[in-house]
Amino acid sequence: MSDTVVVGLDVGGTSTRALAVTLAGERLGTGRAGGGNPTSHGAERAAAELLTALRAALSGVDPARVRAGTIGLAGAGRLLADPAGRAAFDGAWRDAGLRCPYAVHGDALVAYASGTPSAHGTVLIAGTGAIAAQVRDLRLNRVADGHGWLLGDAGSGFWLGREAVRRLLADLDAGRAPGPLGRRVLAELLGDERVADRPRDTVDAVVQAVTRRPPVELSRLAPLVVAAAVAAEPVAAGLIGAAAGHLADSAARIRPAGAVDPVVLGGGLLTGDTPLAAAVGAELARRWPDAPLTTAGDGAAGAAWLAARDLPGVADPAALHPLLVPATP
Repeated sequence: MSDTVVVGLDVGGTSTRALAVTLAGERLGTGRAGGGNPTSHGAERAAAELLTALRAALSGVDPARVRAGTIGLAGAGRLLADPAGRAAFDGAWRDAGLRCPYAVHGDALVAYASGTPSAHGTVLIAGTGAIAAQVRDLRLNRVADGHGWLLGDAGSGFWLGREAVRRLLADLDAGRAPGPLGRRVLAELLGDERVADRPRDTVDAVVQAVTRRPPVELSRLAPLVVAAAVAAEPVAAGLIGAAAGHLADSAARIRPAGAVDPVVLGGGLLTGDTPLAAAVGAELARRWPDAPLTTAGDGAAGAAWLAARDLPGVADPAALHPLLVPATP
């Protein structure tokens, strides 16, 4: 079966990535396209991006060799419940020359699978939003947060950006000069870090700058908080600590005390060398000291492994994991 090919796709709001790989771990092709989330972009556009990525990944591969595929997708349940959306994805699959079945799973499960082959564990993701999920038998079981910017996503990039602005506004209301983080936020929002002679004028300008854009765009301020925390700026360091606590609390809603199965960290704020990743790792180690902590890797590879493990004749799916999913540094 080593020459059998599986296909994995990691479909996000800004990009779609595809991978064709043999069960021996030989990467035959990769593809990349624009955002393919049907919730964000509509089913037809999403399917078109899916097809572009698939065709690139299969450009040198006989589609008849492909035995299975998995698509990782935020809002997978909505796609599966939408006949028109599923038909659009089915059409893209056929147009790529594929006749094998494919499965659709949530992006949180694909992130988990890219970090560990364990059938049971927890995945904690923090990027623009934030979500924690319990995995049982490699299926998403219970989920915490992921409620969106208005109702949740505590500890996310949006949360960091919003809290940085709120701290700035509190300083201005109290007549305090903004600190280094506040000045960076002023410069980002207004193009000038100086405070007006009448601080309320600056408050009004900040509020207008934020409210004239979609609220979720506050997440663009998260890198300012991260950079300031690296420089040991007190407000930023406090926000990082609070965010880590929120993320660990989300995990605790669905993860039993004393659990020893792995925790996989995903999302841009937790997979890089960031103060938040370090703070979350320390908090998780305090709460679950015997649990392995790993980092999510290539989502398309994780999706490919999920496809491979369910093939007939695969006796030891865990043994395939290091072949199909590159180790995360």
